Amino acid sequence: MANPHRPPLLCSFMVFCMLHCNFIFHASAMVDPLDFLALQSIKKALKDMPGSNFFASWDFTSDPCNFAGVSCQSNHVVTLNLGDPRAGSPGLIGRLDLSIGKLYALTEFSVVPGRIYGSLPATLSQLKNLRFLAVSRNLISGQIPAGLGSLRKLRTLDLSYNQLTGQIPRPIGTLPALSNLILCHNRLTGPLPFFLSRTLTRLDLKHNALSGWLGANSLPPSLQYLSLSWNRLSGPIDRLLIRLDQLNYLDLSLNQFTGKIPGRLFTFPITSLQLQRNLFSGHVEPVSRVSITTVDLSYNKLSGPISPFLSSVQNVYLNNNEFSGRVPACFVQRLLSASIQILYLQHNYLTGIEMNPTAEIPLSSSLCLQYNCMVPPVQTPCPLKAGKQKTRPRQQCNQWRG
Repeated sequence: MANPHRPPLLCSFMVFCMLHCNFIFHASAMVDPLDFLALQSIKKALKDMPGSNFFASWDFTSDPCNFAGVSCQSNHVVTLNLGDPRAGSPGLIGRLDLSIGKLYALTEFSVVPGRIYGSLPATLSQLKNLRFLAVSRNLISGQIPAGLGSLRKLRTLDLSYNQLTGQIPRPIGTLPALSNLILCHNRLTGPLPFFLSRTLTRLDLKHNALSGWLGANSLPPSLQYLSLSWNRLSGPIDRLLIRLDQLNYLDLSLNQFTGKIPGRLFTFPITSLQLQRNLFSGHVEPVSRVSITTVDLSYNKLSGPISPFLSSVQNVYLNNNEFSGRVPACFVQRLLSASIQILYLQHNYLTGIEMNPTAEIPLSSSLCLQYNCMVPPVQTPCPLKAGKQKTRPRQQCNQWRG
């Protein structure tokens, strides 16, 4: 006969424990029963790949707070890092169970590289205390759950190197505490959302199929790392770039951006500037001596004379553009002193360079001048893509001057 004073749900839970895990009360003395059951479900949906022993410590007759990858506070799981984090670990295989959403105190959730497939559980949006979410280098497919935009404490979201499709949900752009958004190497499409976070410092969306224009205020000036390469983004971007004066890394290569490159961009604290293979046009006019280590502006439609302010750059890629005129003498001086390591000027309309034919270029430096409107004064090895022609046909040069 049922005890009329005992709630039915509690009775069911006690029967489950007696039938399946009579040790649960001992184990849950250190962890909440709901967290205990959630960890069991997560474990059932995953297994170690050959060579991995991550789940060896997941013995549910003991305290789950001592499991590998688990830490607790006040009887609740607060961090869950699935898989052996050591380099070269084979990782896990299986799916992420919906019960992850029951670990409501969770602040950190990550999965090491492996072969976890299926979609991201929509129940992740229930983890209102989550600050760090990283599930990268697996086989996750489907769309990014829009509910992740409700995680107002989220600081890092890393879903890179998966098979995610669809658009980046607009609510992701409204997360107020977001500092790092890493979604590179997926199959994402559509436009970028507006990013409102004033703490966003790293945005890595390279190797997707994103498209559309970027508005002047679409990205916050707090950005320090921006990589949008290998997408289908287009339109002018100069008004946006001049606002991002905290950048130390910028890669916009392999898109369809147009318009001028703002001269102020070269004064930013950037170490690597990658703007190659776009449709940028106009003159390149830095406002002062450039201290960036690598500047790659190749394969665009840039024209006019080459600025002497670029001679302070260590690796200069200006090839496959429409630059004209003579190469400033300061480039030759710095090349011969090995201050410039790479100077690629091939496939332009340059008409001369002041260099002695007997000059010896340091072994640590590379110069390519072929296919311009001049005969190169020295013969230097060039990349295979430069072709075999030493000079541009005279007819092309005359048409360009005309």
